[in-house]
Amino acid sequence: MGCLGNIIWFICGGFISGLSWLIAGCLWCITIIGIPVGVQCFKLAGLSFFPFGKEVVYGGGAGSLLLNIIWLVFTGIPLAIESAIFGVLLCITIVGIPFGLQHFKIAKLALMPFGASVN
Repeated sequence: MGCLGNIIWFICGGFISGLSWLIAGCLWCITIIGIPVGVQCFKLAGLSFFPFGKEVVYGGGAGSLLLNIIWLVFTGIPLAIESAIFGVLLCITIVGIPFGLQHFKIAKLALMPFGASVN
């Protein structure tokens, strides 16, 4: 399911989701202070392009909490809303449920990406 799911995902909407993460990363990299945030966006764009077969593990400390708060205010909410809307639309049909669940995984990650690792 992983390889076939990733191919179908990329063709039917994963490209748009990954492109959103790439654009957010480019906008964060404009400033020197935002480069670490932009690099994290680029890492998560890879997950957003091909999410099947990957798991997100959450952790982190005070530093990641501070970055998550800054992230949430400036970028996290629009990316989470985008993924949540796509997830709800895909979960309307039985065939789209696996893809909707991947969107919900990305929406959760869009809210708190720092301190999370992709396995």
